[in-house]
Amino acid sequence: MSRPVVPLRAVTRLFLQRQHLSRPRATPLTARRLVRFAEDVGGVQLDSINVLDRAHYLTVWSRFGPYDRAVLDRLVYRRRLLFEYWAHAACLVSTTTLPWWRRAMLDYRVRHTGWSDWLRRNPKTLGQVKAAVAANGPMGGADFEGRRPAGGGGWWRWRPVQHALHYLWMTGAFTVHSRQHFHKRYDLLERAIPDAAACAPVSPEEFQRWHLERSLHAMGAATDTDVAGYLTFPKFGPGGRRAPLRAMLERGDVEEIEVEGSPVRWLVLARDLPALTRARRAPANAQGTTLLSPFDSLLWYRGRVARLFGFDYRIEVYTPGDKRVHGYYTLPILHRGHLIGRVDAKTHRAERRLEIRHVHFEPWLAAGVSPPTGEPRLDQDEALAGVAEALGSLATFVGGDDVRLRRVTPHRLRAPLARALRGSADPSFATP
Repeated sequence: MSRPVVPLRAVTRLFLQRQHLSRPRATPLTARRLVRFAEDVGGVQLDSINVLDRAHYLTVWSRFGPYDRAVLDRLVYRRRLLFEYWAHAACLVSTTTLPWWRRAMLDYRVRHTGWSDWLRRNPKTLGQVKAAVAANGPMGGADFEGRRPAGGGGWWRWRPVQHALHYLWMTGAFTVHSRQHFHKRYDLLERAIPDAAACAPVSPEEFQRWHLERSLHAMGAATDTDVAGYLTFPKFGPGGRRAPLRAMLERGDVEEIEVEGSPVRWLVLARDLPALTRARRAPANAQGTTLLSPFDSLLWYRGRVARLFGFDYRIEVYTPGDKRVHGYYTLPILHRGHLIGRVDAKTHRAERRLEIRHVHFEPWLAAGVSPPTGEPRLDQDEALAGVAEALGSLATFVGGDDVRLRRVTPHRLRAPLARALRGSADPSFATP
C-alpha cells in the first residue's frame, strides 16, 4: 500500500496547532487552557536563566499574553494541576499524566548515573534525607547545610544531600513542593499530591507506547529523528523505540506518510490523519505574532525547526561574547506561522525598563521575498507592526514601563520598527 503524500506546509500548520501557536496571545490564561496546553505539548520547560524572565513564564506568555505569575504559581504549586518532572529537560507536566511518569520514576531506580549508584550503595544517606523531609515538611538543599544526622557521623555534606534530593525526586519519593527564588523545595510526593498514593504506574510497554504517542501528538507528524529529539527523557537507547513503534504500526495506531521533498519516512497517529488533511486545506499557516523562549517546546529539536521553517537557531548564552551572532538570550519571532527573526532583550527590573538590544530579521523578510518554505511572501509593514505589538505585550508582562530599542539588523528597518513601536506600545518608548 502506498503511503499518503502531504506537503510540508500541512505538517507545519498542524505542528503550530498542537503547540498552541496558530493564534498566539488570542485567549487569556485559565486553568483549563493551561492543562490542555501542557498535555498537548508534553511539558513546559524550566530553566534558571533570568535575563529577561524565567523560561516557563515566557512560554506561557507566548500563548496567552500578559498574566499574573502568581496565578500560574498557584495553579502549579497549590492546586497541583502541573508538577515538575524530567520530560525533555526539567519541565512542568500535567498531573493527568502521573500514571505514566510514575513508571519512569520506578524505572529510574535501576538507571546508572554514577552518583545514583553511590547513593544506592549508601542507603543511610537516602534514608536520613527522606526522614528529615518527612519530619520537617518541605525542605531545600540549603536547609541541610550545617546539619548532622542523628547519632553524628559527619557525612552530611552539600553534594551528597543534593544528589539524594534529586534521586528521591526522580524516583518518585519526593516531588517539588514549591520554589523560593527558583530554588526547589521538596516534599513527600503523596503529601503534596495525595492522589499519587492511589496512582498505579502503567507497565513498561504501556509507557513506551504512551511516550511515542505523546511525542507524535505534540508534533502532529514527525520523522524518527524528530521523535527521538522531542521528549528526550528517559533515554530509550539505540533502537529502543523500534519495538513499540513496530507494534503501534502493526495495530494501525500509527501510519507512515511521505512528505513532499523529504527522502525519509514520516510518522503520524492514525487519529491525526484527518487533522493533517484539514491543515493541508487551511488557507494560511497562522495569525498573529509572538516571541518564543529559547527553551520553547516548538524549538526542542532544532533540526526539525530548520526543516519546517528554514530557520537556523541556537542558544548563544554559552557562546563567548565576541563570537555571538545574534545575542546572549535571543527569542525567535513567530509571525503568521513563520520564524522571521529574533530578539535579544534584557529586563532591568530595578529601573522597570525593557532593553531591546538587537532585533535581527531574517534576510528573506528584509529583502521582501518569499520565505524559504516557498510560501507567499509576507507583508513587511504588517510583520513590523506585529513585532512591535508583541514587544509591547512583552514589556507589559515583564514590567518594562520604559522600552529602549537599540540595534536592528538590517539597519534600514530600525526606523519603521521604531515608528511601529511608538504607535503600538503601551509603555513609554525611547531610542538612544
